[in-house]
Amino acid sequence: MGTMGHHQRSRSASGSTSATRSSNATELDFAAADLECPFGGIDALGAVELRETAYEIFFMSCRSSGGAAASSPGARGGGASEGEVSSPVAGAGARGGSAVMSSKVKKALGLKPRRSAPTMVRTSSQNSGPVSPGRTRRPMTSAEIMRQQMRVTEQSDARLRRTLMRAVVGQVQVGKRPDSIVLPLELLRQLKPSEFTDGEEYHQWQFRQIKLLEAGLILHPSLPLDRLHAAVLRFREVMRATEIRAIDTGKGSDAMRVLNNAVHALAWRPGSGSDACHWADGYPLNVLLYVSLLQTVFDHREHTVVLDEVDELLELIKKTWLILGVGRALHNVCFAWVFFQQYVVTEQAEPDLASATLALLADVAADAKQGSRESQSRDPVYTKVLLSVLGKMQEWSEKRLLDYHDRYEKGIGGTAMEILLSLALAAGKIVADREYAGTGNFAADRVDYYIRCSMKNIFTKILENGMAEADPADDPGVVLTQLARDAEQLAMFERANFSPLLRRLHPAPIAVAAVTLHGCFGVVLREYLSKVTILTEELVRVLHSANRLEKALAQMTAEDAADCDDDRAKAVVGDMEPYEVESVVMGLLKAWMDDRLRIGSDCILRAKETESWIPKSKEEPFPASAIELMRLSRATIDEFSDIPATAKDDVVQALVDGLDSTFQDYISFVASCGSKQSYVPPLPALTRCNQDSGFFRLWKKAVLPSCQAPEANPRGSASQHTPRPSISRGTQRIYVRLNTLHYVLTHVQAIDESLSSLSSASGGNRVAAFDRTRAAAQSAVSRVAEVAAFRLIFLDSRHSFYQGLYVRNVVDTRIRPVLRALKQNLSFLVSVLVDHAQPVAVREVMKASFQAFLMVLLAGGNDRSFTRADHGMVEEDFRSLKRAFCTCGEGLVPEDVVVQEAEAAEGVVELMARPTEQLIAAFGAATSESIAGVREYEDSDGGATLVPPTSRQWGPADPNTILRVLCHRDDEAANQFLKRTFQLAKRR
Repeated sequence: MGTMGHHQRSRSASGSTSATRSSNATELDFAAADLECPFGGIDALGAVELRETAYEIFFMSCRSSGGAAASSPGARGGGASEGEVSSPVAGAGARGGSAVMSSKVKKALGLKPRRSAPTMVRTSSQNSGPVSPGRTRRPMTSAEIMRQQMRVTEQSDARLRRTLMRAVVGQVQVGKRPDSIVLPLELLRQLKPSEFTDGEEYHQWQFRQIKLLEAGLILHPSLPLDRLHAAVLRFREVMRATEIRAIDTGKGSDAMRVLNNAVHALAWRPGSGSDACHWADGYPLNVLLYVSLLQTVFDHREHTVVLDEVDELLELIKKTWLILGVGRALHNVCFAWVFFQQYVVTEQAEPDLASATLALLADVAADAKQGSRESQSRDPVYTKVLLSVLGKMQEWSEKRLLDYHDRYEKGIGGTAMEILLSLALAAGKIVADREYAGTGNFAADRVDYYIRCSMKNIFTKILENGMAEADPADDPGVVLTQLARDAEQLAMFERANFSPLLRRLHPAPIAVAAVTLHGCFGVVLREYLSKVTILTEELVRVLHSANRLEKALAQMTAEDAADCDDDRAKAVVGDMEPYEVESVVMGLLKAWMDDRLRIGSDCILRAKETESWIPKSKEEPFPASAIELMRLSRATIDEFSDIPATAKDDVVQALVDGLDSTFQDYISFVASCGSKQSYVPPLPALTRCNQDSGFFRLWKKAVLPSCQAPEANPRGSASQHTPRPSISRGTQRIYVRLNTLHYVLTHVQAIDESLSSLSSASGGNRVAAFDRTRAAAQSAVSRVAEVAAFRLIFLDSRHSFYQGLYVRNVVDTRIRPVLRALKQNLSFLVSVLVDHAQPVAVREVMKASFQAFLMVLLAGGNDRSFTRADHGMVEEDFRSLKRAFCTCGEGLVPEDVVVQEAEAAEGVVELMARPTEQLIAAFGAATSESIAGVREYEDSDGGATLVPPTSRQWGPADPNTILRVLCHRDDEAANQFLKRTFQLAKRR
């Protein structure tokens, strides 16, 4: 950290052995700090419960310290009293003050040892009263320090030691390792209500152990778990019972037996790869417990002080790694977070805590770089913790750096901002190197971002203050003139106070600040000019102030960029976009033009919200929105021609482009009427026709005629039997859209002619006008006509056409009703469409009709079947359909166009005349194989040949088309071919 000082307010961690829950030590309020925990939380376990659990795990992990064991808090003469387990101690027993002075951890982290270091001592009695002159004093063991740091009462500590003597030591003697013991379960077995103050305390303690087991085994397991696992359900039953009242944990207890079996089933599961149990190594439980232990390195009475016994405490804490599933890399990340968190929650009072965080982040960076990304991804917990911790560090630091002007408005002070920069960049660099392979200059990029954001924030604050202090009666230009002066002063303040520090990390910080400030003022200036309608003296003063500010910022930028050879500085200079306010007339002219275009856009916006596509009248079959938009456009051109300024010749093309864009937007809105595919029915599954028995055919011939309704007498009353047009309201509205497109085309042509006359009168060049509008409208005309036609045929006329034609048989369901309805619909279309829209509309109806006719023949479903004898009637019907379009109107569709569009359908009708054997041969030829060859494609076990795909581009040479003709052919040969070759199902 360079100049960062190493001020350490050390003090002795000595204290009495009284219950630390009631000590005078203050608790840090982590929740009140503006810092979120990166690990989340355990809903059922609070901070105190996690701390108590962490101490229990710590104590169990350290119980077998070998030769390092010394007296526990209640022992006398240096040995463990009968019935107690020895608490772990530091190194080779009790140490004096000189030994404490040599903390390697504090030295590595840049933390100074305490200047006066009284030995941590305690009386030989466990009582917490004052030390009498006659009592002996001895140094506190590391375990005793740990107990005090974690605020564990001596009563709880003694109870835990007695429990470990009864349970854990016995299991160790039979060869069980600490990681093979489920501590909460052992505590539940051993501890009885009599060892607690009252039943309520015992119940709370018991339920905490159950919640801990739930968190470690079910909610956050280290191995994937099925929440419906039988052991989970059994555990839940015991937990519900424990929540109501304490359960019996004796040897004969059914609840304890069920709990024991469930815990063992969940803690020891196949596939874990070891004999160890897994009950506290799942994320985030393990990390939260481990962080609770690491926080003990800070003096609980003076929170900015790190204990000199940190080395011994860490050595003991590391003994929990096996149970918590922690490794060195994960430890480094958690330890860095603990120091960072302590620095934040102590209100950044001790810079040495930040220095220690940076030192630890160096180790984290080394860990993150070790190995390939593949090896790192194998430990998802480490990756998650690493990214979460670094993300929170960077987020907290950058939140302040993004507004450093407001936080350090009186100057930097030398250290605070330097710390923020170091923390943010160190954390962010690790993430960047991991995710982006460290490309680019990370520090310079981030500092560039900080400068720009902070400049924008302080500029906004100055602007808001100026507006609040201004007289509402004053011209806004007064505020803008003062803002220009304040912006220049801000740039000078930035150069004097912040840039010296930022230059260590960025080659041209002054240039970045000046360019950002220039851009911010430019936004406000342009907004002001957009509202000005006439030239005033105040406007002239604003332009003069803007020009002065621009020159000052440009000079600062150029000087800063000239002092370095970095390409980044040259790029920053290029980011300064000139204000270009010299020509006020041009600006006002453009403002007028933008206003007129905005009015047109508002017209389109209203149309999108309210247009119902109802024609204004029979004489004007267009919607109100089209009439209004064309009227506004015509008025804009007329007003533009009346402007006396000669500068308008320079913006005429921009006006044309704006109108062109407006017209295209409206055309796109008009054309947004759906897709023709939404009206085309889906293709039914291919099946083969059923072959009725001879008796059944005779029965149908005798019965069906009597069941069918008699056809209307064509010679009857015309008013009674003449069908009405079947065009729905929705389809009519689409045809109104078609009229609208032709209306737009007509008026755009008139506006283009007016612009040509204007250019000729002024001697200017001919502008390129509305070519894109014409192209868009022509394309939209074809699309809208197509959608309308498909809706008319496949939706409005579906009952008589696709759902009625040739259903059950051909002879009784000919095309005559379809033609009557079609002619009525075409007559109606001709009456409501403008002349220019009629040909394309009728042509698209013809295409849709031919498409529907093809679908009747080839995709008619199970209700349609054909014989060769039907060919003549089908052919005659299709000729009638073609004739209906040839005779529609006065040559709306030329006969050669009808013939061309009918080729595909006529080819399919011709296929219906062929014998089945020829169709089968044609199918083989179309697939480049003979019938024998088709059989060769069958699987050796009799599997079916794949059906040729269809693109709906049907024709006589298409194999899918021929196959569909065969599927609708009602004879035995087709039936057998389809059954043998494709194994198609019979119709139902």
